[in-house]
Amino acid sequence: MAEDKIYPVPREAAEHALLTREDYDRMYRQSLDEPESFWAEQAEKFLTWFKKWDRVQNNDLTKGQIRWFEGGKLNVSYNCLDRHLDTHGDRVAVIWEGDEPGNTRHITYRELHAEVCRLANVLKDRGVKKGDRVSIYMPMIPEAVVAMLACTRIGAVHSIVFGGFSPHALRDRIEDADCRTIITADQGCAAASRCH
Repeated sequence: MAEDKIYPVPREAAEHALLTREDYDRMYRQSLDEPESFWAEQAEKFLTWFKKWDRVQNNDLTKGQIRWFEGGKLNVSYNCLDRHLDTHGDRVAVIWEGDEPGNTRHITYRELHAEVCRLANVLKDRGVKKGDRVSIYMPMIPEAVVAMLACTRIGAVHSIVFGGFSPHALRDRIEDADCRTIITADQGCAAASRCH
């Protein structure tokens, strides 16, 4: 039988934490007692909205429907990249470690933003638009992150397909999602010094 254990946070870690234990307890209580005001506060603080929501949550549990931030508009790619460029543009956004020792890449927010914009423009030039489905069939490489963020940037829906699927399983997922485009790699790149 599993035993519950509580491990104290080391003092050095607690001194550099973003929240104190008291802050955490207060926020947790607010999230239970006043969920609408709690989530509105978090959404305002941590996300950039192009249009503020009309209502924080709209629940009809009898129909199994839960809606959050109705009427609000935001963009995942913008929130992951653009809003950080002025203050963190030269900081590392992605650290990638390949299978071979020493095969490492460090990509800054600014570099990632440039790659995402480049691929988003390629997708738009190929006719991909908001609401279109795109399958991403790639190994665990930084370009997979670029592909996901490029899709969200233009409002396309992306479907990530695990690289180990058989050709038939891949075909079924592409057809089921009615994908307009597939983004893939032409080879694995575990041993390559860089994958493009």
